[in-house]
Amino acid sequence: MTEEKISTLAADGENKLLLQTIIDSLSDAVSVVDENGIGIMINRAYTRITGMNEEQVLRKPATVDIAEGESVHLRVLQTGKPIKGVRMKVGPFRREVIVSCAPLIINGELKGSVGVIHDISELRRVMEELHRTRRLVRELESHYTFDDIIGNSEQIRETVERARQAAATPACVLLRGECGTGKELFAHAIHHASDRADKPFIRVNCASLTDTLLESELFGYGDGAFTGAKKGGRKGYFEEANSGTLFLDEIGAMGNEAQARLLRAIQEGEIIRVGESRTRKIDVRLVIATNANLEEMVEKGIFRKDLYYRLNVFPISLPPLREIKSDIPLLVNHFLTGLAREYGRSVVDVAPAVYRRLKEYDWPGNMRELENVIARALINLGRDNSVIEENHLVMPFVESSAVKGQDSIPVEGTLKQMHRSWEKDVLLKALQAAGGNKAEAARRLDISIRSLYNKLHQHKIF
Repeated sequence: MTEEKISTLAADGENKLLLQTIIDSLSDAVSVVDENGIGIMINRAYTRITGMNEEQVLRKPATVDIAEGESVHLRVLQTGKPIKGVRMKVGPFRREVIVSCAPLIINGELKGSVGVIHDISELRRVMEELHRTRRLVRELESHYTFDDIIGNSEQIRETVERARQAAATPACVLLRGECGTGKELFAHAIHHASDRADKPFIRVNCASLTDTLLESELFGYGDGAFTGAKKGGRKGYFEEANSGTLFLDEIGAMGNEAQARLLRAIQEGEIIRVGESRTRKIDVRLVIATNANLEEMVEKGIFRKDLYYRLNVFPISLPPLREIKSDIPLLVNHFLTGLAREYGRSVVDVAPAVYRRLKEYDWPGNMRELENVIARALINLGRDNSVIEENHLVMPFVESSAVKGQDSIPVEGTLKQMHRSWEKDVLLKALQAAGGNKAEAARRLDISIRSLYNKLHQHKIF
């Protein structure tokens, strides 16, 4: 053998070792077959996922590892085109995977097929566990009653009385009010005062899910409805809430397709899972919440008029905090009791000047914003102090003459702290200008609705 041939063979060996090292470093399984569909290379992840080693796979037909399904390698070799996202089961343990394959073209000729195998069995287990946890959390959240609604103003008393009337009926309740006025609290109370109190209470935030995901979450899906769908399908929130209450928050964010399905569910008392054709009877009491101007959305064609009339059976408007400022002392003491317990503090008093200051502000974030201000005041209160004074308050912005001349952004602290304060100020002003409508606020700020939700969560504005 010549020295040149020996050098060539050595180089080929080094290249093969390099290639094997590269694919072994990948977390996804890789399988390579030649133009005849015979296995020529696998990586370590392949052995881990399928449970099959080189001796069982190499120099064997591409079908050797398939427990359920057809060989994607052979289909690629027949068509010469890539194939993506095929579900199958592989190996002796019948591991659930998604396979994508592409033709291996060298100098214009089809020389084989390269497959990448994604293990979805563990992902499915985690998703099912997450689903069970989310369902438990949603059901455990329904623990508020009308006794938890704080306030003695005439508006609050009238609103609670109207909600009690609604609870005694099976009618759909439409809770309307700005962000932070307590719509979810009223939804829980209505459920607990109804004859369905011992049945499931399921909460869904329609704005937190994409239209496609919202449909499958609300109505469930059938077997094989989409890639990654649970085998046998899955119940949606309507079926989970059967015989109980389904609370749909931020209904104004629901897309047209989901609106049409919701209308059918209300009219017919039945749902159809995504990817199925058969109907399923349901018995669900709906409580709807929104801070959007539904009438304006109907006029613009964004919200279905027929659905609006179906939902607007028993409307209840929740007053903003600026209209019930007489309840601020009650709310402050209620928040302080809970926060002191949470922070491990003894119950503290509040100076009269604090109440006057709080009543000068219009509270675009309503009760939730008030709770945040009280929490910050309690943090600012030294361990040796037992009375919250005016200097312990950090107000976002106040425009009354009593505090005229003060900057809306505190000048103390780092640039990062001042930027956070400024950003929260901007978010609150945008929400106030939009009447609490988050979609409109996001539009005015020129950011996505999801970006707005993330920022609101960061600043604890709910």
